[in-house]
Amino acid sequence: MNIRSFFLGSTAALLAVSGARAADAVVVAEPEPVEYVRVCDVYGTGFYYMPGTETCLRVGGYIRYDIGVGFLGEEDVLDKKDFVESGGVTRNLNDTYYKRARAALQLDARTETELGTLRAYTQVNFQYTTDVEDDFTTASDAVDLEHAYIELGGFLIGKTDSFFLTFSDFAGNVIQDDLIGYGPIDNTHTISYTFHGSNGFSAGVAVEEGYEEFTLDSYVPHVTGGVKYTQGWGGVSVMGGYDSVWEEWAAKARLDVKFNETFSAFVMAGLKDDDDGESNFYGPWDGDWAIWTGFTAKVSQKAMINTQITYTDSEDFIAVANVMYELVPGLRVTPELVYADNFDDDVDSDFDGSNFGGFLRIQRNF
Repeated sequence: MNIRSFFLGSTAALLAVSGARAADAVVVAEPEPVEYVRVCDVYGTGFYYMPGTETCLRVGGYIRYDIGVGFLGEEDVLDKKDFVESGGVTRNLNDTYYKRARAALQLDARTETELGTLRAYTQVNFQYTTDVEDDFTTASDAVDLEHAYIELGGFLIGKTDSFFLTFSDFAGNVIQDDLIGYGPIDNTHTISYTFHGSNGFSAGVAVEEGYEEFTLDSYVPHVTGGVKYTQGWGGVSVMGGYDSVWEEWAAKARLDVKFNETFSAFVMAGLKDDDDGESNFYGPWDGDWAIWTGFTAKVSQKAMINTQITYTDSEDFIAVANVMYELVPGLRVTPELVYADNFDDDVDSDFDGSNFGGFLRIQRNF
């Protein structure tokens, strides 16, 4: 009887506790309000508002694979096996591919302010590239900060392409557009201001630091500026630049003509102070003057033909042609052919040997 009373009492106690707990109110946390990402179409496609702000952000970039052969490959490199077997005496030479795989990440943030659009832009390249060291081929990884700048009300400060290049635009839509350089061939620290008028007129000026042997060695900066007039038919522009390191100047004039919706052309001429062939930040071409010309023809909804022809007073000649073909939306394949004549002694060229080169670019944009 005592044992039975004990079990009955224990069961009653457990039921009483369970009932008391069941009677307690169940508190369920209210879900936090969901803040959906809003599309920002003020600056084009791909922008969205950063949650909780009025800043529009676009995250983009591309994956690119390049292959170069002949004049655009790696020429006259040491045959590694023959070189080792001969004890470093016989140096047989080979030609081989140039290759580069690149992943580019681009961030573009913009906000409207009382002083105009505030923009911050960054592009970082992660790449694996064929190279030549001590006449032997090698390949290595690299990280390159290509662009990092801030813009507000016409002012720009940061690292990017030289104003001497961007204001007058690049030399056509070919990949190898700077085999004969038409301005600084690498990016630089720059501080610039650009005025945009309502009638197609614009003007700008910039002070820049340079790179490598052009990097400033005093407080006197490189200075460049220009004026431009653009209309529906095309435009004209004139640029000038002073290299404060080597105390040299260079100038360019350009004409663009848009004949119709499918065909456009350009011609650009450069002139520089060429004292005994000294280096010139804004005039990297060989000799006193150079001329670039070319056209773009849209032959279908997916295909575009681009050309460039360049000639200098030192008789350097370059002809480039390609076909940009959009295989599917977002994926472009571009085969390109280059012919070079009298280019072996060009002080700005790392190439020699064959006059023909082939290049293939496969790029997926996102």
